[in-house]
Amino acid sequence: MSPITAWIFPGQGSQSVGMGAAVLAASPAARAVMAEADEALGEPLSRLIAEGPSEVLERTEQAQPAILAMSIALLAAARERAAATGTPLEAPARIAGHSAGQYAAAVAAGSLSLADAVRLARRRGELMQASGGGRPGAMAAILGLPESAEGSVVDAGRAHGVLVLANRNSPGQIVLSGEVDAIDRAVAAAAAAGAKRAVRLQVSIASHSPLMIEAAEAMRAELGATAVSDPATPMLANADASLITTADALRSELSNHLTTGVDWIAAVDAMVAVGTTRFVEVGAGRVLTGLVKRIPSAEGAELLSIDDLPTAAVVAA
Repeated sequence: MSPITAWIFPGQGSQSVGMGAAVLAASPAARAVMAEADEALGEPLSRLIAEGPSEVLERTEQAQPAILAMSIALLAAARERAAATGTPLEAPARIAGHSAGQYAAAVAAGSLSLADAVRLARRRGELMQASGGGRPGAMAAILGLPESAEGSVVDAGRAHGVLVLANRNSPGQIVLSGEVDAIDRAVAAAAAAGAKRAVRLQVSIASHSPLMIEAAEAMRAELGATAVSDPATPMLANADASLITTADALRSELSNHLTTGVDWIAAVDAMVAVGTTRFVEVGAGRVLTGLVKRIPSAEGAELLSIDDLPTAAVVAA
């Protein structure tokens, strides 16, 4: 029996100068995707990805469309290879993106055109950078903190400002987001509570927190003016892993998830609950499959990169 497959799309943080170079050199389909992204943005995003500098590529407004375009380019290359070998890619049962990865997921699900998606991702990054109303934001990664101590650490930070649990990435790996003082207090509290590592991230924004409310409202308007179709494959919401099956639900997701968290554990649990036994990361690197590997419900699942296909794929039924 064919395995049930999910496609998962990474978000900001997976970018690097030179990513996808070998695939782009070998695949006309991948190069066509990058050319379309360049045209949609009116600038050579592909050159920035290929040549850097890294400090420019890492800017939120550059990284988000770059990751999106590269994910779709790699998917196009995999489909091209599959067609050439006569082994079509198996259609996924579920599609999920991690934070900004939801935009690439929406393209793969047939809900957004590539051109609209990269423009939206660029605008999302600009709005996130500008959001906060003069209240500087920060984020922190907390590793190895006992789950029983998470509440007290969050409370310690909240006593000094806005602070939320932004990401539940895998057991023992969470990300906090909020105002600078609140983050610093939470980092200290996490270290005192036995975290193996508690460190501020090198970002100046508080993603997935109430400080992003202005960005969320502006993105709601942007999405309302953009053509969005019902996903051809069900997507999963970041905050609670609920199914996204309509264009309206997707518009809500892409605006609301700026102020709500990403529960990646719940998303993986939901995919496993419908029988998923293969996770294919559609993007540069293996950030998400690394997280899936540490989530108990996915123990024993096959974890692949899109570059592994189609040789590892079965023929679609």
